[in-house]
Amino acid sequence: MADSVLIKGGSALLEPGRLTQADVLVADGVIRRAGKGVRSQAARVIDASGCVVAPGLVDIHAHLREPGMEYKEDVASGSRAAVCGGYTTVFCMPNTEPAIDNASVAEYVFDRGVDEGLCMILPHGAITVGRAGEVLAPMGEMGKCRAGVKGFSDDGSPLVDAEIMRRAMEYARTMGALIISHSEERSLSADGQMNEGYYSTFLGLRGIPPESEEIAVFRDIRLAEKTGARLHLAHLSTAGSVALVRDARRRGMEVTCEVTPHHFSLDESALMDYDTNLKMNPPLRSRADIEALLEGLSDGTIDAIATDHAPHAPHEKETEFDVAEFGVVGLETCLGLVMSRLVEPGVLSLEDALGKLTAVPAHIMEMERFGYRARLEEGEPADIVVFDPSAEWTVDPRTFKSRSRNTPYAGWGLKGKVTHTLFRGTVVVADGELVGAPETATLPARDEASTASTARAEGTKAKG
Repeated sequence: MADSVLIKGGSALLEPGRLTQADVLVADGVIRRAGKGVRSQAARVIDASGCVVAPGLVDIHAHLREPGMEYKEDVASGSRAAVCGGYTTVFCMPNTEPAIDNASVAEYVFDRGVDEGLCMILPHGAITVGRAGEVLAPMGEMGKCRAGVKGFSDDGSPLVDAEIMRRAMEYARTMGALIISHSEERSLSADGQMNEGYYSTFLGLRGIPPESEEIAVFRDIRLAEKTGARLHLAHLSTAGSVALVRDARRRGMEVTCEVTPHHFSLDESALMDYDTNLKMNPPLRSRADIEALLEGLSDGTIDAIATDHAPHAPHEKETEFDVAEFGVVGLETCLGLVMSRLVEPGVLSLEDALGKLTAVPAHIMEMERFGYRARLEEGEPADIVVFDPSAEWTVDPRTFKSRSRNTPYAGWGLKGKVTHTLFRGTVVVADGELVGAPETATLPARDEASTASTARAEGTKAKG
C-alpha cells in the first residue's frame, strides 16, 4: 500500500508560478492536505527544510529502448533513472524494435510500466508503420487501447513525405491527438556528424546545417496551419527555429515546442576533443543559437524542457566519431542542469523552470483528461519530488541508475539535488537513493488508489 507521508517545512509549489512555505500530507496515494501547519500523528515525516516540494517532473520525450534494445535500457531501468532525477511521468518515444506502431506494442510498453516501473510510463506511437515513412500507422487503434496513446511521432527519423505528414495531421486532429515532429530535412543533413560551420571544417567532420532543421520546422508549421492539427516540435536547436515558432504564435497558431539541457548548456566548440558523448541529433549548435534558445525559454516561446534521454551501450559510443551513435542520457542530470544553467544565472525563475518541467508538459499531453494536472492540490495523485536547490554535487556516471552511461557531463559540478521522490504516494527515492535494491525497489500496489495509470488508460478507452 502507498505510504502515509507528511512532507514538512518545505517551499512548496502549491499553484503554478508561486512557491510558499507549506506542508503536504499524503495518504492512500493522493494528496490529502497542503498548506501551513498540517499535522498527522500517523504519517511518516519527511523534513523538507531548505528544500523545494514540487509535483513530480514530467518528461515529454525520452527513449527507453524497450522492446528490442533492452541492452541499452528497458522500462524498469529507465524508470529507476527517472525517479532518481525527480521524474514521475515519462513519455517514451516509439523508435524501438519493433516500433510502437500498433496497439499491441503500445500496451506491452504501458503494461511493463505498470508492472515494473517506479513511475508512470506512457508511450508515444509511431506516425507510420515501422517508422518507415510510407504508410500511416493505426493511430486511432493506439489512441483507444489500454495505453491511451496521445502523441505520435517518427522520432529518431524525420517524416520526409510532406503528403503523409499532412494526412497524419488531419487524422490526428479528428482524434484530438498531438503530432510530435522530429524536424530534419534529410537531403541537407545526410551523413552529417555535427553542426556545419567553423568547427566542423576545422575538425574535418561533415556538417549538419541549421537549415536542415529550420526548413522542416517551417514545413510542419505550415501543414499544421492548413490542417488545424496540434503540433509539438521536438528538441529545437537553432535560432531560426525559435524565430519560426515565435512568428507562428503571433499568428495565433497552437504550436508548442521543447528544448533539451544539452542544447542550452553545450555548444559545438565542446567537440574539439572528438568526444562521442557530445554527438547528438540535432547536433550541438553555435553560441548564437544557445543565446536564442535561452531567450526563447525566457520569453515563453519555448514551452517545455525535455531530456531526450537516449541511452547507448559502451561499444556504440566508444568508437570512431563518424560511426558512433547519436544521443546522450539525461534523466538523472536534467534538474541539476536546469538549476545550474537556467535558474542560477537568472534565465528563468525557479517557479518558471518548474513549470516547464511539470505543469506545462502535462498540459501539452492533455494529462488533465486522465485526472492529472501536475499540481500539489487536495485529491491530486501524490506524484511529488523534493529537492535541495542549493545542494552541490558532481556528476558521476558510475552512480547512474540508467543502464547506460553516455553523458558529456561527467565531472561537472551541478546544483540542485533530488532528496525524495513519491509516486502515487509511495516513497521510491529517499535521501537521494532508491528505496530498496535497484532490482527490487518498492512499487506502488496495484489497487484502486495506486494504479491511477490503469484507470486513466481505461477512461481513455471508454471515451474513444
